[in-house]
Order: sequence, then C-alpha cells, then structure tokens
Amino acid sequence: MDRIQGGSMATADSGRTPEIPDHDDAPTSHEPWNVWTVPNLVSLLRLCGIPLFLWLVLVEEADLAAFVVLVLAGASDWVDGYLARRLDQRSRLGVLLDPAVDRLYILATLVGLALRDVIGWWLVAILVSRDVFLLVLLPLLRGSGRIALPVTYVGKTATFALFWGFPVLLLGSLPGAWGATLSVIGWAFALWGTFLYWWAGVRYARDMIASGRAR
Repeated sequence: MDRIQGGSMATADSGRTPEIPDHDDAPTSHEPWNVWTVPNLVSLLRLCGIPLFLWLVLVEEADLAAFVVLVLAGASDWVDGYLARRLDQRSRLGVLLDPAVDRLYILATLVGLALRDVIGWWLVAILVSRDVFLLVLLPLLRGSGRIALPVTYVGKTATFALFWGFPVLLLGSLPGAWGATLSVIGWAFALWGTFLYWWAGVRYARDMIASGRAR
C-alpha cells in the first residue's frame, strides 16, 4: 500500500517525546491527481476482482476459484504502492483508491463468507465497527490537511493477515482432516489480523486527535 505513517504526533506544548515514526511523508491535498498512471490501473484491476469474488463464492459456490481471486488480491496488495514509488507516479487518486480497494475487499469477503456460514456475523461487526469508528474522526483528518488515512506497518500487517486468513478459511470448509487443519490456520490469521486491525485503528485515532489539538 502507498503511504506509511505511524508514531505519535506530539504537540509543542505537550511535553511528550515523539515516538520514532514508522512512515514516509503522509499524503496531503497537495498531491496531483494524475488519474492515468500505472499504479492506479493496478488498483482498478484489483477493484474488478471484488464482484468476481462475490459471484464465485455466492452464486457459483466455486470455492477454489474464489480462493484464487483472494490470493491474487492479497499478493498484489503491495504492487500499486511499489509502482507509485518506483515510477514516481504518486497521486491523490492513488492515495485514496489503494486503501479503499483494500477495505472493500475486506468488507466483500466478510459478507461473502458470513452468508456462506464460513464465519460468524460477530466478526463482520467487529471489523466493520473499526472503520465506522475512524469515519467519525474523519473531520480531524481533513482539518490536518491530509486526504487519506496513513497506513502504518501495523495496519499493513493486519491487512496481510486478513487477506491470507480469509481465503484459507474458505478452503477450511473442505471435508476431512485437510479442511480442519486449514480452518485452524485460517482462524489464526483472521483473529490475529482482527486484533492488529483494531490496534492500527486506535493508533490512527490517537494521531488524528493529536493533530486536531495541534491546529
């Protein structure tokens, strides 16, 4: 994913020592739009995989094909950000599109797996409530001059764990010992990813609140 930001944003009057940041420069409204770039094309191609996955998992119940779509989505998650840096094609659209595609993949996968009774709706509620929580704080982000939530190493790891946990859970519905083993592995990734997803969310919220107080 494109942009990486972490540590706490200490204000001048807080007296706190800033944490060591784990990020590059945060995306701001000064970025050019540059719609027609290679990284944006990659993000759009990834976006097209979402309805394909839902059709495969809900209509056709072609679990192996749906598994392949999710694996490709997870494996290509880093490609658009890497190309943006490598080709110097950073853009406002890319800053917004890349994390949006990730969140849509997570939401679509949650709904698809819940409708197939692979996971419970409680997991859907836990993960979706995190994004709703951050959405409430979005005005603070806009007020700081940034156009999208930065992506920390913790958040990146959370997305990785979820992107690999979900497809393994899908195969965990297979009968026999293989299915049982894959189910355990899938749940390990999914629960660890859920914990990290919320941890990253709390860090985002903390930084947005600190940024709002500094204005």
